Amino acid sequence: GRKRKKVLPLDSFGKKKLVLCLTVSIAILVLLVIRIGVLQFVQGADLKKRAVKGQMSSKTIEPSRGTIYDSTGKALAISAKVDTVSVNPTQIKFSGDVKLDNTVLAHAFSDIFELDYDETLEKLNTKTSSFVLARKVENDKITLLENWKKENKLISGITVTEEINRYYPYNNLASNLIGFTGTEGSGSAGLEYSLNDILTGTPGKVLALTDSVNSEIPNTQQTYVKAQDGSNVVLTIDVNIQSIAEKYLSQAVQDNNADGGNVLIMNPSNGDVLAMATYPDYNLNEPYTINTPELKEVWDTLSSEEKSNEWYNMWKNKAVQDTYEPGSTFKIITAAAGLEEGLLTTDNTSDFYCAGSEEVLGIRMNCWRHSNPHGAESLRNALENSCNPAFIQLGRKLSAPTLYKYYSGFGLFDRTSKYFYGESNSVFFDKDNINEFNLATMSFGQRFTITPIQLITAISAVANEGVLMEPRIVKEIRNPNTGATTVVEPKSVRQVISKETADSLMNMLQSVVTDGTGKYAQVPGYSVGGKTGTSEPLYDTDNGYVASMIAMSPTVNTQVV
Repeated sequence: GRKRKKVLPLDSFGKKKLVLCLTVSIAILVLLVIRIGVLQFVQGADLKKRAVKGQMSSKTIEPSRGTIYDSTGKALAISAKVDTVSVNPTQIKFSGDVKLDNTVLAHAFSDIFELDYDETLEKLNTKTSSFVLARKVENDKITLLENWKKENKLISGITVTEEINRYYPYNNLASNLIGFTGTEGSGSAGLEYSLNDILTGTPGKVLALTDSVNSEIPNTQQTYVKAQDGSNVVLTIDVNIQSIAEKYLSQAVQDNNADGGNVLIMNPSNGDVLAMATYPDYNLNEPYTINTPELKEVWDTLSSEEKSNEWYNMWKNKAVQDTYEPGSTFKIITAAAGLEEGLLTTDNTSDFYCAGSEEVLGIRMNCWRHSNPHGAESLRNALENSCNPAFIQLGRKLSAPTLYKYYSGFGLFDRTSKYFYGESNSVFFDKDNINEFNLATMSFGQRFTITPIQLITAISAVANEGVLMEPRIVKEIRNPNTGATTVVEPKSVRQVISKETADSLMNMLQSVVTDGTGKYAQVPGYSVGGKTGTSEPLYDTDNGYVASMIAMSPTVNTQVV
């Protein structure tokens, strides 16, 4: 027989060791069961939520910015979809055994998107989380990028997002009024800025599950929140009238070797702004391109602050942002106050006497025809002759408090519309500190400043039977998401002067054109009223004169001012 192996009994130490091992094993098993239970039943919902969140990608859907139309339906500002390409250097990965360094990537990106190689390489080497490689990318370049990625097996690290680009079909037309948008799509100047909340929509969102390399997991549920596009805006501007205004404004500025100018055309019955032209203007599609040869010559010598100031001045809508001394065009307001107060009539030649000058506080204020005085004049004669002494005499009769009552009535102390970007306000003398000299200069439109939009609004009240209308630049707001249209109704502010006073003024202003200083404004077949004006800034005499004309036609049932 085979010899049996002898089994020795466990000693006490061995028994204790075995019991300890079993105890520890059971304890670990119990702890694992408890931990699994906690994970499953206590923290399960939260962990699931966190897991989904970690796998969930969120893609923003950019809304389309609202279109700006003129009153005839022509698009002045439109939005089109373009792509933005972003790179995350830390997430760049290739499939298989492909491994390309940053120099190769920089060459590829700079070639496809026409970028500077060194700048692109520097951005790739910074190892930042993400940066924008190219904006406003056309479809052909996106196709080149996708083909390159496929050929080189690049699977992550590059993101293409859809954005909206702004285009202006008419380039320079009404540029200082319309303004433009910045790189982020928000308005930077003009109506694009003041109407930004209306034109800007609400972004949408797509939520989807992604894998470890941020690729979307197929056949998984998506959450889609639709973008709400911005509202479309219809202006009162008429492209045809605007084009005509700009054509003859630029011609006038160039023919007279002037620094610049502006033209405003308004329908006095409803306040509609039919044209608002500024010269020089600029191309809305290239807002940072300098618009004058003189400035281009010195551009590289300017500091960054000086360049910013020049850009701002180029973009400025001078019809609403610049103030000036209106000169003799303002005599219409003084005449309106005198007639409404019953201090004179239209054709009484004993109302005024021009001796060639008027003495005020020991200072001689000359008539432009001081060597050949006008002599006895009616109000009609004073307007036809644009005689300063006559209006100094009328201002003295009216007194400062009465004049200020009419200035307020005509809206000359207030900005005209919430829609005009950066609108300035007038600067008048302090009502409680007006001396006889100030009163005299005010009566013929000097030594205070107003904006062109304030003046045309006030004179339009005269052409509208004495009723002041708020300037209307926005006609309709159309919501493309709901189909609703909001009409911005014309707004009557107040009756400033009586219809009788307004009719008398219109009749006299027609005489200014037929028999007075406004003869060049005659148009065969049309009744035209108007008033000329020339002013010389008190503290800036080296800058020359401001020449102006305010006109209206026809003089009965007036259609345009």
